[in-house]
Amino acid sequence: MGSRLFKRIIKHKCIWIACLVIIVYLTPYYILGEDTHIRIHDNLDSNIVWYKMLAESGQIFTLTDTMLPNAINGLPRSTLPSSFDAVVWLYVLFEPMTAYTISQTIMRFVAFFGMYLLLTKFIFKKEQSAWITVGASLAFSMLPYWPSGALSIAGIPLAHYLFLMIRKYGWKTPKYIWLVLLLIPFLSNFVLSFVFFLLLMGLFWLIDWIHFKKSNWPFFTAIASMTSIYVVKNYLLITSMFLDSSFTSHREELDLGHNTFDRSYELAWENFLYGLTHDEAHQAYIIIPTILIALLVAVYSKVKPRLLLTLFLFNLALSFWYAYWYWEGWRVIKDNFMIANTFNFGRIHFLDPAIWYISFALAIAILWRYLKYGRVLVCLLVITQCLNLFGLTEELKYKDFNTPTFAEFYSEDLFDEVADYIGKDQSEYRVVSIGMHPTIAQYNGFYTLDTYNNSYPLEYKYAFRKVIQGELDKNPTLESYYDTWGGRLYMYVAEHGKDYMFTKDRNEPIEQLNINTQALAQLGGDYILSAVPIANEEELGLEYEQTFENKSSPWQIWLYSL
Repeated sequence: MGSRLFKRIIKHKCIWIACLVIIVYLTPYYILGEDTHIRIHDNLDSNIVWYKMLAESGQIFTLTDTMLPNAINGLPRSTLPSSFDAVVWLYVLFEPMTAYTISQTIMRFVAFFGMYLLLTKFIFKKEQSAWITVGASLAFSMLPYWPSGALSIAGIPLAHYLFLMIRKYGWKTPKYIWLVLLLIPFLSNFVLSFVFFLLLMGLFWLIDWIHFKKSNWPFFTAIASMTSIYVVKNYLLITSMFLDSSFTSHREELDLGHNTFDRSYELAWENFLYGLTHDEAHQAYIIIPTILIALLVAVYSKVKPRLLLTLFLFNLALSFWYAYWYWEGWRVIKDNFMIANTFNFGRIHFLDPAIWYISFALAIAILWRYLKYGRVLVCLLVITQCLNLFGLTEELKYKDFNTPTFAEFYSEDLFDEVADYIGKDQSEYRVVSIGMHPTIAQYNGFYTLDTYNNSYPLEYKYAFRKVIQGELDKNPTLESYYDTWGGRLYMYVAEHGKDYMFTKDRNEPIEQLNINTQALAQLGGDYILSAVPIANEEELGLEYEQTFENKSSPWQIWLYSL
C-alpha cells in the first residue's frame, strides 16, 4: 500500500514537473509578446492574416458566400475559416499575438494530457513508470506543430482516448467525456486531419461489429456526432463546393502529382524518417532507433510486441501512401475525378506524430522491463528527445534563423507611414507587393490584388497571370508553380524565384522587371509596394513616389504608382 502511494506521488510530481516544462516552453510568448520570433511559412504569411481579416470584416456569420473586398477585388468568404472555428473568436476577442499565444497554450496542454490519458488508460494494460507515460507525453506536447492547426494534430490522442472511453463504457460514459469530444471540432480542422481519423474510427467500429457480432451504438453515435459538427462547422465551404455554381475555385485546375515512381519511393522514405514541415515528429534520430532496438530486445526476450510492430508498419504504409499520391500514375484518376484532384488524400500522414509517440512509449516500456540498464537508457532517451524538442520552440528556432519577429514582420508603423503618404482611405485604391509577402500589406489594412489563399476564383487566377506572364516566361519553375498550384498569387520576379523576404540588408534592384502594368491597371491596381528598387520603372510606366524605412522594421519600401 505504501509503495503504491509512493508511486502515485512520484507520478503526480512528474506530471507537475512536465507542466512546468511546458510553461517554460511557452514563456517567450507571454514575456516577449510581439517581439517573439515565430514561424513565417503558412503562419505569419497567411493564417494569422486570414484570422485578423475575418475578425475585422463584419462577415463572420453569413448564410451566403459573400465577398470580402480586402483581397483580389473580392475574396469569397467560404475560403476563410468557419464562423464556428474557436480560433476565429480568439482573434475577435484579443489582439493577434495574444490570440496566437492562447492557441499555443491550449495546443500544448491538450497534447500532453491527451497523450498521457491515452497511454495510461488504453495503451498499457499495466501501470508503467512515469518516465514512460509522462516522458513520451511531454515530448509529444513540444513538437513543432503547424501553429494554425490548433488541435488538428495535437488533439488526436485526446480524441482517441475519448472515443475509446465511449466504446468501453457505452451510454454509461460520463457526460463530460461526450462534452469534450464534441468541443474538439471547434478547435481542429476536418479536412486536414480529422476526416482521416474519423474514417479510422468508423473502420474500428465496423471491425467491432463484425468481430463481436453486435453493434456498439454509443460508439457509432460518437463518430456520427463529431462528423455532423464538422459538417455544420464547414457549411459555407460545403455549399460553395457543391451548391454554388457561381464560384469555380482555382483548385479545380490543380495539376499536382507528376513524380516519377523512383522519386515517389525516395519521398516515402523521406517522410518516414523526417516527416513534413506541417507534421514533424522528429523521429529519425531517437524514436526510430529506439523502436528498432526494442523490437530486437523483444525477439531476444521472446516477447510479442504486436501493437508496436503494427503501429511502426502502419506509419511506414502511411508514408508510402502519401508519397505515391504524388506519383504520375495517379494522373488518370485525378484528371477524371474532381474530388481526387481537389482533395489531398495524402494528408492522412498528419496522423503520423501521434502514432510515433505512442510507438516511442511502447518501445521504451520494453527497454525498461527487459534490457539490462534499460531504465537508465530510457531516462537518457526521454531527456534527450525532450531537450531536442525544447530547443525547437519558435523563439529559439527562428531567432537562430534570423527571421523577423512578429512585430518586425508586419511593421505596422512603417506601413502606417505609407498609408499616410498616400492619404486616401485604403478601400479606395489597390496595391500589390514585390519582394515581400502581400499578406503583410493586408495585415496593415491595404486592399491587395495579390494574396495567398487556399482557394479563390479560377477566373481571377487567369486575369492575374496576364500581369506576371513576362516574369513567368523567364522562369519555368515559377511558371509551373503558378500554373499547377497557384495558391500564392504573388507578383513573381524571375530572378527572385520563390524568395519573398527581401529586407533592407539585401535589396539589390530588379534590373529588368517584365510585368504588364496595363493588365494590372485593368484589375484596379494603383500602387506597387516593392522591397527592392525597380530599375526600369519608366519603361513600365511607373512613377516613383518615395522610399520608406525606420529602425524598427526590416523592410525598406519603394512606393511606385501606376
